[in-house]
Amino acid sequence: MPFRTVLVTGGARSGKSAYAEGLVRASGRERVYVATCVAGDGEMRERVARHRDQRGEGWLTLEEPRDIAGVIAAESRPGRAMLVDCLTLWLSNVLFAEADPAAETLRLRAAIAAAAGPVVLVTNEVGSGIVPDNALARRFRDEQGRLNRLIAEAAEAAVLVAAGLPLVLKPNSAQPEITL
Repeated sequence: MPFRTVLVTGGARSGKSAYAEGLVRASGRERVYVATCVAGDGEMRERVARHRDQRGEGWLTLEEPRDIAGVIAAESRPGRAMLVDCLTLWLSNVLFAEADPAAETLRLRAAIAAAAGPVVLVTNEVGSGIVPDNALARRFRDEQGRLNRLIAEAAEAAVLVAAGLPLVLKPNSAQPEITL
């Protein structure tokens, strides 16, 4: 059964982006990669280049650090599968811009609900470790948890990737194969 919206979550370097890219590739649709990263230093520029190389050719890449709801609204089509990578960097950008994360999350939920084609969203699980030692880090952890919960609630499917292995969280029925 194909799904219109899939949330892929997991820890750093868990394989979540590769899994999400595989979903989009397997859909047979035109592939659109929505990048939320702002490559502000050399190390981050190297990460972006490595990600692009790993994805390979055949992707339309749209760089948008904040208005991913607008990109989804403008660019989704029945013949396209969109991959948003990643919501964690997007949330950082929203917070640094002093925008309202709750309002932006609602905009994003509305955009994915109205998308004309499938949307896969990648995010990080950040709240499973120790409690951060400063107010900003605690706020980020809390906002990330709320964002993940609200997008998972809105998505038709949710997958946790740990150690490169996907675990289907939603729907809960007998671990169905996830396709677009």
